[in-house]
Amino acid sequence: MSVKHPVIAVTGSSGAGTTTVKNAFEHLFRRQGVKSVIVEGDAFHRYDRQDMKKAVAEANERGETLSHFGPEANLFDKIEELFRSYSETGKGHTRKYLHDETEAAPYKQSRGTFTPWEEIASGSDLLFYEGLHGGVVNDQVDIARWVDLLIGVVPIVNLEWIQKIHRDTSSRGYSAEAVTDTILRRMPDYVNTITPQFSRTDINFQRVPVVDTSNPFIARDIPTPDESLVVIRFRYPEKHDFPYYLAMMKDSWMSRPNTIVVPGGKMGLAMEIILQPIVHELVERKRA
Repeated sequence: MSVKHPVIAVTGSSGAGTTTVKNAFEHLFRRQGVKSVIVEGDAFHRYDRQDMKKAVAEANERGETLSHFGPEANLFDKIEELFRSYSETGKGHTRKYLHDETEAAPYKQSRGTFTPWEEIASGSDLLFYEGLHGGVVNDQVDIARWVDLLIGVVPIVNLEWIQKIHRDTSSRGYSAEAVTDTILRRMPDYVNTITPQFSRTDINFQRVPVVDTSNPFIARDIPTPDESLVVIRFRYPEKHDFPYYLAMMKDSWMSRPNTIVVPGGKMGLAMEIILQPIVHELVERKRA
């Protein structure tokens, strides 16, 4: 962990809603005048889109599974190196993964490819990572040790699948069948690589629908925020002012000594109330 060069990581599986949390942090950074380096986890995939298809097919022929959730398809060492380098020097290298034509056009590249590795801009206040693997620890890497604030975004799994199916079919051009196959193929890596991270997060935001999501593969709509609750779990409850949180968030309550439940429509408000003083403290310690 670093005082001079703090690292914030938001981690969650594909379709979990990490982009929503990223947007909330960007609002906080703008209001507090924080200059951040934004890093997307997809930049650390091992394969571009075409090479990933080939690698998956080859793994299937060997009777193995390969997915973006697991270590074989990612450069975990590059994530750890970036976090370590930034924590120590405020420098490091990253790149971008170009998901679609809009992202690819400025670089005159095809979608599903990577931009070249580049050194991040100097003079930033903090590094912000959003992706799948901000809290990974295994025999080869310990990414979590370099993170000053680790946030988990963890909808219950059926809601997560509904969100992924809806996003990938509506905005990325995949068929529902193809997305379902991806979900099934990723399951071993989801269990072994993704879920253990949430035992290391400082704060977890878990959205729980209060409508029927028992068959996510036929659901036509994503449950709205008003059809959900958000369960917020704190790893270090002694560092938080729960009476203040409850007073500021109407209709919230504590379900455990380290857990607050808020209406789904207040998730953005909850993030601002809880995260703003933490971000402020990280930046003030750096500037001091």
